[in-house]
Amino acid sequence: MGIRKRILPRGWYPASAHDCSQEIGEFLAGFTPPTGTWVGGVAPHAGWAFSGRAAARVISTLAGAGTPDRVVIYGGHLPGDRHPVIYTDDGWETPLGVLDLDAQTAKDLVEQGCAVRAGAGFNDNTVEVMLPFVKHFFPRVPVLAVHAPSSAKAIDLGSALDEVLGQKRLSAIFVGSADLTHYGPNYGFVPKGTGPAAVQWVKDENDKSLIDKALAMDAEGVLEDARNRHNSCSPGPIAAVIASVDRHGVENGRLLEYYTSYDVIPGSSFVGYAAIVY
Repeated sequence: MGIRKRILPRGWYPASAHDCSQEIGEFLAGFTPPTGTWVGGVAPHAGWAFSGRAAARVISTLAGAGTPDRVVIYGGHLPGDRHPVIYTDDGWETPLGVLDLDAQTAKDLVEQGCAVRAGAGFNDNTVEVMLPFVKHFFPRVPVLAVHAPSSAKAIDLGSALDEVLGQKRLSAIFVGSADLTHYGPNYGFVPKGTGPAAVQWVKDENDKSLIDKALAMDAEGVLEDARNRHNSCSPGPIAAVIASVDRHGVENGRLLEYYTSYDVIPGSSFVGYAAIVY
């Protein structure tokens, strides 16, 4: 189906290979990735100026565990009543060169009813903003990119996709693209008013509730928590990653970092970011 073009403007991530590599280096300054046999993670998907540090640290940690046959990106922003949406293009344009997509496996998943094909006009930041990181750390590894709904369908997707890869004898790492609480007037969510007390509530209670469930690999709990507490725009990708890595004997996750956009640029509206690896 050809090459999918970049849609996000340069404010989301740099426009050149040099600038992408330079920013990634800055994100990783002073960071030592923990050693381990990491097979998945959760990374935030705002513009690089805000969440890039957390995303870079997740994907660099996964890269330190070795080179897989495939990288799976579970995108978000998909309502719970939708079917998973997968990209069947041959590649995707990034500032570091074209990133290869595993079009054949994507088409196999469509044929098996696991997902529907993403049309040419289907655009969303939750996958695209991750691609330069993947191209940087896994330059020759094909990618499977699929949006996971905010429902139990995400759990089914995570299990089914890992099973298909297993049948093909392909190893993989799995990245769930998800931001946490969107708080403030800009998002119509101000249960604790505004100011420092509201920021602390988001950090210590609202986001912590979902993070604890993600670390405990409670996929159903993540989905329910997001419904009840409005603490993630994309709980489906988190649930899908948990379902995938659970099939590899993983018992819990590790929190690499947590912060909010308020810590970058203070304001009455802000978003939470967690960097988790499994």
